[in-house]
Amino acid sequence: MNFRPHGDGPGTAEAYAAGAPAARAEALAADRRSPRDIVLAYLSLPNLLFALGLLAVMVPTMLFVAGETWSREEGAHGPIVLMTGLWLVWRKWPSVRPLFAMPAGWAVAALLVPLLLLFMVARITQIIEIEGYVMYAALLVALYGLIGGAAMRKLAFPLIYLAFMFPPPETVIYTLTMPMKVAISEGAIALLQQFGYPIGGTGVTIQIGQYQLLVAAACSGLNSIVSLSALTVFYIYVRHANDLRFALLLLLFVLPVAVAANFIRVLILILLTYHAGEATAQSFIHDLAGLTMFALGLALIFLVDQGLSYFRERRPRAALVAQAAE
Repeated sequence: MNFRPHGDGPGTAEAYAAGAPAARAEALAADRRSPRDIVLAYLSLPNLLFALGLLAVMVPTMLFVAGETWSREEGAHGPIVLMTGLWLVWRKWPSVRPLFAMPAGWAVAALLVPLLLLFMVARITQIIEIEGYVMYAALLVALYGLIGGAAMRKLAFPLIYLAFMFPPPETVIYTLTMPMKVAISEGAIALLQQFGYPIGGTGVTIQIGQYQLLVAAACSGLNSIVSLSALTVFYIYVRHANDLRFALLLLLFVLPVAVAANFIRVLILILLTYHAGEATAQSFIHDLAGLTMFALGLALIFLVDQGLSYFRERRPRAALVAQAAE
């Protein structure tokens, strides 16, 4: 399907592909249609049918994802990722439009048909992780069919970032975070024993006084790692997109910050359980502690960024002072 307005005129696509600034500017200047003409060009029957097909695939899956994961703590970052990701696409869209070049229809069909078949299977089985990612992959292929590979490469970061709105596979996350859960549990037990608390435990099970707690996935780094990774990547891209080395350095701090924030959260929940009772600790205070630690994690990332930026800027100044002294 051709979502490009029909009035681009002969030679526009060639001028875009040529990449010459003068040719590109001339091609864009030649397109002086009124907003009404542009809207009518997009509202052709094939384009409308194509858009309805995309909505038929997207809407049920997005409602399924929102109901199953975004309503829970571990998926609460999903709407934030969706809004910020679409904002990034919108911001970059004018700069990539001159690169639009539709690929061959057979190439798009060869990618899209298998994905749609797999999507139907995932829809029937109601496996949310597979359904979300397959739907998004089909959407990316459809976008590739509309704007081409060159424009997609320019939009690579926002499109990859948007994938964070879907939940990662639980089995993979469980395997990766189990050592973290055990380490957080053992660290909390060891620390509170130093203050004389009657606490012990095995693995992810903690016994304090007459209460027994289980360090679940949401309390052991899973929520913070996924959420902090998504929003930290967004923060780094917006602030340090032109400095890849510094951006990668800052990204290395996501895991330690997530572990530290969740360690503090587990300590708070253990102390609440011991001093105020299990009912109080598992009430709204449980979720409030999670939100507080998530905010703390973001604040720590910001402080790390400020600290690293300060030392990075100080080194050149110190070198200049040393040279001046010589």
